Amino acid sequence: MLIELSSGTIEYEDTGGDGPVLVLAHGLPMDGRQWRKVVPLLDGYRCVLPTLPLGGHRRPMRPDADLSHTGIARLLDEFMERLDLDDVTLVLNDWGGGQFMITEGRAGRLGRLVLVACEAFDNFPPGPAKALSTVCRLPGGVRLLTRLMSVPAFRDHPRGYGGMSRRGLPPELVADWFGPASRSKEIRRDFAKFATSAPDRGTLLRWSERLRAFDRPVLVVWATEDRLMPREHGPRLAELYPRGRLVEIEHSSTLIPEDQPERLARVLVDFLMETGAEPVRKPAD
Repeated sequence: MLIELSSGTIEYEDTGGDGPVLVLAHGLPMDGRQWRKVVPLLDGYRCVLPTLPLGGHRRPMRPDADLSHTGIARLLDEFMERLDLDDVTLVLNDWGGGQFMITEGRAGRLGRLVLVACEAFDNFPPGPAKALSTVCRLPGGVRLLTRLMSVPAFRDHPRGYGGMSRRGLPPELVADWFGPASRSKEIRRDFAKFATSAPDRGTLLRWSERLRAFDRPVLVVWATEDRLMPREHGPRLAELYPRGRLVEIEHSSTLIPEDQPERLARVLVDFLMETGAEPVRKPAD
């Protein structure tokens, strides 16, 4: 499905139905397939998965589009508004910038927030990924990165994309995620805009303090063996939000939806039901 927003055309998937709405966001340069193992386990919920312009999108944004973290957060709010989605449970993994909907005053449509091993505090971009941001600042840097991602030794390195999943990401999926930027100069422009947009440490920490104003339920799901998202950030986030709670999941790295989809789905559904988002089951034939 396609929808025209102020920054350009966004592709998205929508499972439909009358159940409570979950909007599941992805990381760089991924898309909704980041959640392909989890969505089938969320029977009774309407799952909406936008392909955000983080580099894996196939349709370039307008040249003047704001693709910073705050710009993408505002775009996500506009997406929800255009689809008339309310009482949304926003689920983030890897990319944590959706939290800036709160700091930007755009959280009115959110009923709940689920933070799954994602960027937080001053960890934008995550430690080992800072080198990626540096490369993207160089002329031709994004093109170089897309070429390197076709080399298994680079792609699978534990301090790079290989460290995001203990199970390992399918090489063809990673190739597909980097494919748009390898083929399109405009997508590479968008990729670089986002990848180099993180504010300085002081700004990020000031913004984090504003998150205390979010008074709705927050579930923090953290991986115990994550190289990108510091383990101490899980409890810090749960304490930061007035109604936050923490669940840690073992035998997983950043991409918990890839490593432990069944466990994640159980934790997520339990949280939804406990906070009033009961699934809508189809009547038996």
